[in-house]
Amino acid sequence: MTDADPTFVRADGSSAHILVVDDEEVLAELLGAALRHQGWEVRTASNGWEALDAARDFDPDAVVLDIQMPGLDGMETLDRLRKTDPHLPVLFLTARDAVADRVTGLRAGADDYVTKPFDLDEVTARIDALLRRAGMSAQTVRHVLAVGDLELDEDSHDVQRGGDPIQLTNTEFELLRYLMENPSTVLSKAQILDRVWSYDFGGQANVVELYISYLRKKIEAARPPMIHTVRGAGYMIRPAEEP
Repeated sequence: MTDADPTFVRADGSSAHILVVDDEEVLAELLGAALRHQGWEVRTASNGWEALDAARDFDPDAVVLDIQMPGLDGMETLDRLRKTDPHLPVLFLTARDAVADRVTGLRAGADDYVTKPFDLDEVTARIDALLRRAGMSAQTVRHVLAVGDLELDEDSHDVQRGGDPIQLTNTEFELLRYLMENPSTVLSKAQILDRVWSYDFGGQANVVELYISYLRKKIEAARPPMIHTVRGAGYMIRPAEEP
């Protein structure tokens, strides 16, 4: 999400709940990851029966539902979901050439549909529209990573430790972000090169050592250390130990 993007929230202030139902588990997980990136709580199910169980437990605010599933198909699942919650927003996933399915789904009460293969941005935009029409409120959410007293704002690129601002270059920021996305996890030089520099740096892994030293000077100046070298394995960040 971009700076100051809105996300939809429930009456208690928690993120909207989205249930994704598709018998192609890899596809369901991919879509689930994209929706979580929007700030929503996501549950996945691989068939209609799992979807009904999940709906009772998870109380979704919207459902992304594949039509063509073995056993309890999308149409029957929709019918059963609507008996419990007549106003539950449902977005159907359909095969590109399944015109009859799309028509039948809309007549059965689906609120919208997208065809496979679909664009993830289109799916999230359509869910946005369904939640808005359902009357959910939107609020601005900032994305801040925190490890101990170190905070990194992904939207504004502000970094601070103990309330004191720290100025970083773009590369230093990306390196720190990657470390903070994986706290207390050892990241190898190869992983860091691939993520931060996005290509094989010609074997010059010493560039990682160089930028780790830059970060340490700025983040750990006169403070307890947070970035640690694990000999022969890589680097990790964790909250500083109390003196």
